[in-house]
Amino acid sequence: MSDAPETAEKAARAAAGTGARPDVAAPGDAGYRVLARKYRPTTFAELIGQEAMVRTLSNAFGSGRIAQAYMLSGVRGVGKTTTARILARALNYEPLEGGGGPTLDMPKLGRHCEAIMESRHIDVLEMDAASHTGIDDVREILDGVRYAPVSARYKVYIIDEVHMLSDKAFNAFLKTLEEPPPHVKFIFATTEIRKVPVTVLSRCQRFDLRRVEADLIVRHLAQICEKENVKAEPEALGVIARAAEGSVRDALSLLDQAIAHGNADLKADEVRAQLGLADRSRVIDLFEAVMKGDIAAALADFRDLYDIGADPAVIVTDLAEFTHLVTRFKLVPSSAEDRSLTEDERKRGREFATNLSIRVLSRAWQMLTKGLGEVQASEKAVQAAEMVLVRVAFASDLPTPDEALRALRDSDGNGSEAVGVPSGNGGNGRPAPRLSVAEENTARADPAPRRNPAPRAAAPANAPTLAKFEDIVALAAQKRDLQMKHAIEQFVRPVSLQEGRLEISVAEGAPHNLTSNLSAKLTEWTGKRWLVALSDQPGGATIAETKAADRDKLERDVRNDPLVEAVLRRFPGAEIVGVRMRGEETLAPSTPDLADFDMPPDPPDDDGDDRE
Repeated sequence: MSDAPETAEKAARAAAGTGARPDVAAPGDAGYRVLARKYRPTTFAELIGQEAMVRTLSNAFGSGRIAQAYMLSGVRGVGKTTTARILARALNYEPLEGGGGPTLDMPKLGRHCEAIMESRHIDVLEMDAASHTGIDDVREILDGVRYAPVSARYKVYIIDEVHMLSDKAFNAFLKTLEEPPPHVKFIFATTEIRKVPVTVLSRCQRFDLRRVEADLIVRHLAQICEKENVKAEPEALGVIARAAEGSVRDALSLLDQAIAHGNADLKADEVRAQLGLADRSRVIDLFEAVMKGDIAAALADFRDLYDIGADPAVIVTDLAEFTHLVTRFKLVPSSAEDRSLTEDERKRGREFATNLSIRVLSRAWQMLTKGLGEVQASEKAVQAAEMVLVRVAFASDLPTPDEALRALRDSDGNGSEAVGVPSGNGGNGRPAPRLSVAEENTARADPAPRRNPAPRAAAPANAPTLAKFEDIVALAAQKRDLQMKHAIEQFVRPVSLQEGRLEISVAEGAPHNLTSNLSAKLTEWTGKRWLVALSDQPGGATIAETKAADRDKLERDVRNDPLVEAVLRRFPGAEIVGVRMRGEETLAPSTPDLADFDMPPDPPDDDGDDRE
């Protein structure tokens, strides 16, 4: 062990003389090393996307507030194990000339750095908890804690995937973890932080390593391509960065594969084909066709993507991602500066963000994410994906419920339907997304939503005339106030009606504030002051009672009709479940010609004669 510092010193001097990294094998040493290992960070300065953690550790080391245990959590490939090794190196950093102390400032290799980064230092022990889950494995660690380090400043235990330990193993750790010897430090790493007991977490200083942003990964990949003498299109690197989903290791693995696939020349189309992804510009074309409601073009674009190898679930996922991107452009315009985005995504995404409302985008997002589950679970993924596109396309030009109500409110009362209309041409000669009449009316009539719109004070030019009680019910229906219309029909018994004054009595179960609400609504709808008063007189029947009586009378009349009586006789057990109306006229009792109906003959009487 006495030769270890000398070996490290020789390696450091050799690395300094050649400019090579200590973790990079020479061409003839051990063969090719994958990029994820070749460019693994050795200092906190090389660790990308974790600035908050680095700042906290830097301040803690600078002030001497070094914890006895650290918990590193995060998804795959964000650098948990690498961070643990760098932290172990920082705890035991010792320059070649000797001296020093724990520090994050490590400009050159120290006595222990190479061995620690290569996971072969005698005082820095790494254990995979996935394969050492029992209490016996933990006992071995606890037995070794009592002994001082051999050559380093601290004895450091790095336990990866710590959430895999058993309950007994965790419990065995608690006492030592709370009061370890001064020469021992623990570093835990896990992808399932919620599976770690709270009793363990409370004894550790916790750091959550976040996913690395796509633009940072793109810059990192560009630097590596430059060092590797690889030509790479920026769009190709953006495709890899998005596919990595915040994992640097996944990004480097995909880059390694893409370099081999493209023979050191990375093109976006080839990378998409290699990863089985859809062409981004074609996905945007598909999104445009769906938002325009052009289902024929949408299905054709989908088939083109499928024919070149794109998975149906991936296509639906990309549509949902682009919908989210357009929504971000609408809410946060500065997000269009993301380097991982293509020029087509930026330009056309801005156009869609200008022409589509948040409600339409939210509805499309919900339908696509729900449809994605259907596609993934279906045995016929292509047909399922096409039906998802059909649903989204047919719903694209429909107004949302609040837009429809607002359009009806702001219209002239003619009840015109909200139908999709083209809204002109967008950039690049492409037709811009189609907006609904409801959206255009909303944008013109009410650009900013109002929480408490004040009632109109002046009488409308076409103020309604309320000559009879039924006119009030018709006015409530015209104003789309279904709650008030229902209350009038169910509980109001009219007594007298004059201009500006209505006397009523109410049926049992009526709301206690019915008169005041009805007075306010009539004033608002007509623009004139109306007084609604309760009367001592019983009043007439409610509209609901009148309708029920008319329905009962109509049903009795129909039941007494000779033809119906004959039908009921011929089909024992048959009942009249309802009476349909023809136009505005009821099916009044009549004696139609039996020849107009194809009916079975009457059963014979006991004497054999036909019944009349």
